[in-house]
Amino acid sequence: MELFTDPLGWWVDPFISNQFMRNALFAGVLAVLTTSSVGTWVVLRSMSFLGEALAHGVLPGIAISFIIGGDTAAGALIAAIVMVLGVNLIRAHSPLPTDTSIGVLFVGFLALGVVIMSSQAGSYVGDLSRFLFGSITGVETDDLVRQGVAAVITVGGALIFYRAFLVLTFDETQAQLLGLRPRLAHVALLVLIAIAVVASFEAVGSLLVVAFLIAPAATATMLLRRVPVIIGTAIGIGLLSVVVGLLVSYHYDTAAGATMALAAVSTFMVALVGRTIRQNVVRLRRSQST
Repeated sequence: MELFTDPLGWWVDPFISNQFMRNALFAGVLAVLTTSSVGTWVVLRSMSFLGEALAHGVLPGIAISFIIGGDTAAGALIAAIVMVLGVNLIRAHSPLPTDTSIGVLFVGFLALGVVIMSSQAGSYVGDLSRFLFGSITGVETDDLVRQGVAAVITVGGALIFYRAFLVLTFDETQAQLLGLRPRLAHVALLVLIAIAVVASFEAVGSLLVVAFLIAPAATATMLLRRVPVIIGTAIGIGLLSVVVGLLVSYHYDTAAGATMALAAVSTFMVALVGRTIRQNVVRLRRSQST
């Protein structure tokens, strides 16, 4: 296998020889920085379903913007913000559980997006596929600039609200007593998640961005305890998934976005199996020593 017999040609040459691979790598790195900086809080606060709902809920904004000839990223951001406001509005005025409110909006937004796109000519099917599954090998300089701005906003926001997010995650009452304004922090986190989703859908698509939002952070959270270390490890896992996914896609002609997402999820599964084996070995040794 060239993976082992010609490591330079397999791992490095594709990025040196192809501009589209370099652009894809930059886009993937920016997507990881954006999603992992908020993905840890999504996992720690058990908000994964909300993250998935936002990832799918941007579709109506993308569809409308595409049809009227507007900026799809702007349309996606508007749709994400509307969904965030809708979730908070329903949660405040409905006796239903939060996940039920999210589920209703999630299905409604996704269905609306598909209806809008399907009402147009059949030529839109390919564009709908790009929105759903991404087109990272087709990103251009403008896309990278937009992702870079989103990464700065998201990472900066995560740093500014770090203390509030940390206390809010483990004790909302304590956060209020410390004057950290938990409601504002919660809304800020939702907005950062929306920005992360919108900034990354061009790279991996609205259906697969949730893999980068959740899988690396879930893997790191399962193995580690300190939040800063979890965030750093999640970013590292995400970067590894991007590199491996892009190279596998390049050499074996698979869908780049899906391959990167699969790499991230596969890393989680490997870590889970390794952790389970380790726990069983520890239990076995303890039982033998008693």
